[in-house]
Amino acid sequence: MLIKQIQLEKGCALGLRFEMQKYPLLVIRAEKGFLMCGYLNVNAAETLGDTAAKVKGVKSFEDMLKAQVVEVTQQARELGIEPGITGREALERMF
Repeated sequence: MLIKQIQLEKGCALGLRFEMQKYPLLVIRAEKGFLMCGYLNVNAAETLGDTAAKVKGVKSFEDMLKAQVVEVTQQARELGIEPGITGREALERMF
């Protein structure tokens, strides 16, 4: 597992990378929520009351920051996070 600090404008996020068989499982955690890759389930995050946004087709933290958000929890919507913004924009709103 790789743990990396990711500096953003509004704060420092924590990136977690776990190598799977074909693609990595990636999560970037900010102060108020997290950005997840396609391996993880938004419905589960919603049920648990988490603030989460999902991007797909990513292989690195940089890919996650550039990718468009495809799905969000209600808690993320309350922070102004909507599908179509970049992962970077979503994370900045989670500080």
